[in-house]
Amino acid sequence: MNHPKQDSELAALVLAGSREAYSELYEKTITEVYRTVRFLIGESSDTDDVVQEIYIQAYRSLGQYDAARPFRPWLMGVVMRQIRSYRRKSWNHIRLIKKAQQSIALAYDFSGEVVDKISNRPLIASVERLPFKLKQVVILHYLNEYSQEEIADALDIPLGTVKSRIHAALKKLRSKRSSEILLRGKVEDLHEA
Repeated sequence: MNHPKQDSELAALVLAGSREAYSELYEKTITEVYRTVRFLIGESSDTDDVVQEIYIQAYRSLGQYDAARPFRPWLMGVVMRQIRSYRRKSWNHIRLIKKAQQSIALAYDFSGEVVDKISNRPLIASVERLPFKLKQVVILHYLNEYSQEEIADALDIPLGTVKSRIHAALKKLRSKRSSEILLRGKVEDLHEA
């Protein structure tokens, strides 16, 4: 995904002390950041807190940003690190919630844009069940339209690892889909007999 050079220029202005530039940078990135966090942590009550921590950390770390590189993959790196931090801190709590939710259907509250990109519930549920490392590359690539190179930069992993994870995620999603179709066919055969 090509991001405007203006993001890098705004980051430089923020470093120079411009609050207006920070507000503009926030407004340009909040939708993408919020959508990513919401999808990856799935806990709507914690999403706002995690997003707030992301912007605090991004502001504190802005001095480490290399203006010669695109800004948004750098920001997604901050997003992923904060999500990992959140997951570490609340692992036991999340594990208990996940067990309770296994028997309860999850209610998704996605914006219209997300629903347009991922429109059927079985696919959303399958993506949700992917291991975190696979889910994050699927979200960044297919939902946020990041290139594989941008994902590698954001996650600070080799490009080959990104490609492997995308391939593994797609393979899992395809095998899940085929087994559902096969099972549905067998059930329909039983009803016809």
